[in-house]
Amino acid sequence: MIRIRRGGDRGHFDHGWLNTYHTFSFSDYYDPEQMGFRSLRVINEDWVQPNAGFGMHPHRDMEIITYVLEGSLTHRDSLGSSGVIHAGELQRMTAGTGIRHSEANESENEAVHLYQIWLLPERRGLPPSYEQRIFDPAERQGRLRLVASPDGRDDSLAIRQDARLYLGTLKPGEAVSHALTNGRHAWLQVLRGDVELSGETLVAGDGAALSDEASLTIRADQPAEVLLFDLA
Repeated sequence: MIRIRRGGDRGHFDHGWLNTYHTFSFSDYYDPEQMGFRSLRVINEDWVQPNAGFGMHPHRDMEIITYVLEGSLTHRDSLGSSGVIHAGELQRMTAGTGIRHSEANESENEAVHLYQIWLLPERRGLPPSYEQRIFDPAERQGRLRLVASPDGRDDSLAIRQDARLYLGTLKPGEAVSHALTNGRHAWLQVLRGDVELSGETLVAGDGAALSDEASLTIRADQPAEVLLFDLA
């Protein structure tokens, strides 16, 4: 079974400094039919204007992943971690018992385009932690590259949930497939370009939930980038 979530149907707010789209209910956007999928709770697509950002604020009991598509984002947190997340890099925070952080676009003239993703953790009360990683673009060209997993295998980010995240970049006409073992589910998020999934065309911003499927094949109609979640 495949359920399509069109990007144009997402919750949308333009705050001036922040243009944001919410796949699932978040902040002032509430839809009881869109409360997440399996352990996946938040998928926000954000554009942050120059000299703007999210001030220091708290989180707890959530696995938070940030992927920067364009621009750079400066990170600071209460663990003492700080640094710049550049385009193509991913950040992982285990909020656990509590963490405070800020994410700012310190550029004078370039907006930052990013995805922020929240997953429910395997249990509450985990110790907070932070890590950041860049993956060679060649490793995900024409294939799905594991970028987050429970055990951090293949040098992926280590998340505290039974979920695996894959990034893939496709040229026109290229296709990638992914097998789902019994009882697993998937969410596909199109980050850039257009792809075809089981006869459906998905464009940037679109998502798709898959359950009771043995596998899926993603084919690009134009240069595309996708994020695939393999979920319990």
